[in-house]
Amino acid sequence: MTRRLFALLALLAACFGVAVLTAAPASAHVELLSSNPADGARLTSAPARVSLTLSENIGIQPNSIKVLDQQGTDVVAGPVFQPGEVAEEVAVGLEPDLPDGSYLVEYAFVSTDSHPVRGTIAFVIGTGPLITSAGAVSASTGTDPVTDALFTTFRWGSFGGVALLGGLVFLLVCRPEGRTDPSARKLTTAGIWVSGVTAVAGFLLQGPYVAGRGAGAIFDPALIEATLRVAYGKLLLLRLAAIVALAVIVRRLLAGDLPDRLRSRYENLGIAAGFIVMLSFSATGHAVADKIMFLSVSADLAHFGAMAVWVGGLIQLAVLLRGRASASEAEPALARFHPIATRSIVIMVVSGAYLGFRLVPSVEALWTSAYGILFVAKLTGFATLLLVANVSRNAVRRGISGRGGTGVVTADLRKLRISVGVEVLIVAVVLALAAALSSMSPTG
Repeated sequence: MTRRLFALLALLAACFGVAVLTAAPASAHVELLSSNPADGARLTSAPARVSLTLSENIGIQPNSIKVLDQQGTDVVAGPVFQPGEVAEEVAVGLEPDLPDGSYLVEYAFVSTDSHPVRGTIAFVIGTGPLITSAGAVSASTGTDPVTDALFTTFRWGSFGGVALLGGLVFLLVCRPEGRTDPSARKLTTAGIWVSGVTAVAGFLLQGPYVAGRGAGAIFDPALIEATLRVAYGKLLLLRLAAIVALAVIVRRLLAGDLPDRLRSRYENLGIAAGFIVMLSFSATGHAVADKIMFLSVSADLAHFGAMAVWVGGLIQLAVLLRGRASASEAEPALARFHPIATRSIVIMVVSGAYLGFRLVPSVEALWTSAYGILFVAKLTGFATLLLVANVSRNAVRRGISGRGGTGVVTADLRKLRISVGVEVLIVAVVLALAAALSSMSPTG
């Protein structure tokens, strides 16, 4: 088993090395390609509008462009619109007969992968001095640090909620008798609540996160409306609806008196609702901004789904072992979970290598960018997790099979409890790193 584990780690390292060495430039957030007027332009007369050409089609996002005079007054007239047939071009009209002076254009867009992109350009009408963002009277173009921290924390919680829900697979497939275990049921219920609360929090925080405002603006109606207009907001509402459906489905699945015919139907409904929950993550992450979107989103879905099944099973296994389960009780669950965990790890390795190939722009980025450093830290955490998991697998192989007498089985169960507990702690750290990565640009 140890030999096979190190072979798997070697395969991961080789795949990642080849992927990074041959990687094309990663897809970044939406970028400003050009503007009219251009940044720093000096005009002899007032323009009728300001237009921006972006690197991707993000649709029409209300209030995403402001044009400020030297007093900080917004001189925009009318909503954001698309002035021509180029889908990547957006514009706003300006008030008529603007006086001579310097003007600052502030833009704040939500890219396809749900992250905010902000910036400024400036132009002058007449011969006056050109002001820059440093001299602007308007709000900052950066993300509020408290809002950013809350956004990342709740995203971490959302990953944890999905992992807890993934434990339902362990209960249904590996430990059917655990459906009546209060501790196991509480974990699944906690997964539903954590997933629901973090979905609502993510929806409310998205507006201030994009606008660069503090957490006090979470109930601002204009920001809520802006979130509803973009794909991220719609997908979060879809996730919330799927979580509500899962709450009903899980309650029925964990009932002890459900007929087999209905159980199969509810299992299918649970798979569909779970798929929607996971899709709402993959369709708002870095993968959706990739040029080969279908493959990247599919890899992200596979990676996330395998993580949920494996980590959820580990957490349920920790609960089972914490209760000082006997070998006769633990053996069937462990025997069924072992091949599921192995397949999940293989899927995570293969899909993770592909995502690394698509997202990490170069070898140098691994130590020259914050994204690359966190990516390496996540890989290190995952490799450590596999090494600790090997201890668990050895305990299963040597002890739970029932060989060696009761004393040997008890000793191996004790070792298994410790190693599984350590695995769960490492998982929490890896999920935190994943949450931080999801909030960063691959080129940042």
